[in-house]
Amino acid sequence: MKQSVFKPELSFAARFNRIWRCALITLAFAFFAGVTLATSSTGQERPLPDGPGKQEARKLCTGCHELEKSFATRQDRVGWQATLDKMVSYGMKATEKDIATVLEYAVKNFPADDIPKIKVNEAKAIELESGLSLRRSQAAAVIQYREKNGPFKSIEDLKKVPGIDAAKIEAKKDRLIFKLR
Repeated sequence: MKQSVFKPELSFAARFNRIWRCALITLAFAFFAGVTLATSSTGQERPLPDGPGKQEARKLCTGCHELEKSFATRQDRVGWQATLDKMVSYGMKATEKDIATVLEYAVKNFPADDIPKIKVNEAKAIELESGLSLRRSQAAAVIQYREKNGPFKSIEDLKKVPGIDAAKIEAKKDRLIFKLR
């Protein structure tokens, strides 16, 4: 006789509970999907800050995509200039004056976030890697040196770590903090 690979018939209560749970999950999914669709289709966007360049930004940046997407990233002047140059290369029609006005508006109202400082005597390897652009082996060497020799007191101490790229350390010296808590 062949054995069934399926579970034996569920009781009425078990089937009812299973159906009820599936119905609740379906309703919850439909509710959240509906809320998402309703909020994205209302056409409402976050208001742009007032100031010179607002109208030009609205005109230029909504030609191809949503306004909110245009200013979602925060950038410095070089980043905003590169973004505008890219948009022109993709076919954005604008005068030099409008582009300059939008550039000033974006730089003022959507600046890049401050780059965080690196607490050299507390930093984890990943923080040293990303913050100082070190290779993983170099970050590990910094931590090993710190554990063996104690806290770093200056950039000169940090440059003594074997295998460290002193030029990378020097280039980012303004981001380094050597104090202990």
